[in-house]
Amino acid sequence: MTGVADAHCLVTGATGYIGGRLVPELLDAGHRVRCLARTPAKLRDHPWAGRAEVVRGDVTDPESVAEAMRGIDVAYYLVHALGSGSGFEDRDREAAHVFAEQARAAGVRRIVYLGGLTPEGIPLRELSPHLRSRAEVGEIFLDSAVPATVLRAAVIIGSGSASFEMLRYLTERLPVMVTPSWVGTRCQPIAVRDVLRYLVASAGMPPEVNRAFDIGGPDVVTYEVMMRRYAEVAELPKRLIMRVPMLTPGLSSHWIGLVTPVPRALARPLAESLRHEVVCHEHDIAAYVPDPPGAPLPFDRALVLALQRVREAKVTTRWSSAGVPGAPSDPLPTDPDWAGGSLYTDRRELPVEASPAALWRVVEGIGGDNGWYSFPLAWAVRGWLDRLVGGVGIRRGRRDAARLRVGDSLDFWRVEEIEPGALLRLRAEMRLPGLAWLELRADPDPADRRRARFRQRALFHPHGLLGHLYWWSVSPFHAVVFGGMARNIAKAAERLERDTPQGASAEAPAAEVPGASSTPQP
Repeated sequence: MTGVADAHCLVTGATGYIGGRLVPELLDAGHRVRCLARTPAKLRDHPWAGRAEVVRGDVTDPESVAEAMRGIDVAYYLVHALGSGSGFEDRDREAAHVFAEQARAAGVRRIVYLGGLTPEGIPLRELSPHLRSRAEVGEIFLDSAVPATVLRAAVIIGSGSASFEMLRYLTERLPVMVTPSWVGTRCQPIAVRDVLRYLVASAGMPPEVNRAFDIGGPDVVTYEVMMRRYAEVAELPKRLIMRVPMLTPGLSSHWIGLVTPVPRALARPLAESLRHEVVCHEHDIAAYVPDPPGAPLPFDRALVLALQRVREAKVTTRWSSAGVPGAPSDPLPTDPDWAGGSLYTDRRELPVEASPAALWRVVEGIGGDNGWYSFPLAWAVRGWLDRLVGGVGIRRGRRDAARLRVGDSLDFWRVEEIEPGALLRLRAEMRLPGLAWLELRADPDPADRRRARFRQRALFHPHGLLGHLYWWSVSPFHAVVFGGMARNIAKAAERLERDTPQGASAEAPAAEVPGASSTPQP
């Protein structure tokens, strides 16, 4: 392999699962990195943020892509309109053409694309829309004027990947499974660390290389075998699996959406892709990226490493990092001069007999296993209702049990803004007839700055008459839900203050907050 020292790399999709892990790998390999993101603030709190340049833009906007390509040697394309409803293939096609043309104009030496492994001998028109679109994007890059490396992978196994979490939750939650026929389809999973190794090394491909490479681990298995081997690795009782042929990909996506945190919008393309056998037909990439000892990782070893990261709460990125297709992305309307129509508000404020640091620990630890500090049944029911209409539900949990950063998913919320020690603003990604936010503040009490004052604000911008009716239908419950939340957060902070040894730091992991649980009482 021909090395490229200190290449200047552009990474798209850095807010996503693979992109967020690739950036630090490129930096550690000695490359300079520029990230193109629609919302640069989502990358602000990543550990590597200070080492990489971040610019605002969209892959469908030629001007912003052209600006981002200036001075770039290698451009990584890691974005997809996965699950984004009708027309997503057109958007993928348009974005790929824009990216390829601007790379040519900027004199980029190489495009690197991570696509999907496709079955041999099946016409593109017969593939699932997800696989078909990925294959078409790869062809656009290979036919462009810029040499391209197209890596084609099947199921990626790593902590936080959608494929891994779907496998994990299906196996852990269903000791007896009625499964669709696609659980008998063969595939060739690959560990995320091997995917990253190939991506980083692709920056040094010789200039004459312009082709696709199949990448996979050493094991060819069915999805049924994957579930059985997961149960063994996780030390679970043996699972009983019964196949039911009539479970179509559409029905399967509903089933996956109800059992796992992966919403139906993402579950459907994943299930559709499993209809086809996806096995590597060559390992030619080894001529350019030689396999080190022990690589590619065997499937069982990849499972062990992924589970270890989950149990140690060291998941650096998750499938939900990039957001959910169809979820709202509008920023919070500015106050008080916002002129965009109705904005309903529910405000709660109360003094807390604890320090602002103790209160902040409780605030930052909210959600996931710690719950929402009020009427747990109501939150659970709301989550189930959201899942039934194709939303994300409340089971996405947290990426990290102790810390939050901008862009993190948090059950059916997303962290829109965080000011450490002071403010947490969440934007709702549940299915609503409008836009919703929840703000939690841990401020010093003006009368005694050693004590805290908790401020909570829920906001709702209704869409049409249905939005107004929704707000007024749920507002009678706000005293129980939001009022109970404020009181219980304050009580949890006060317990934490009492239980913290005098002189000890108030910065211990939020998951260890005394009194926090997944079912707090009102």
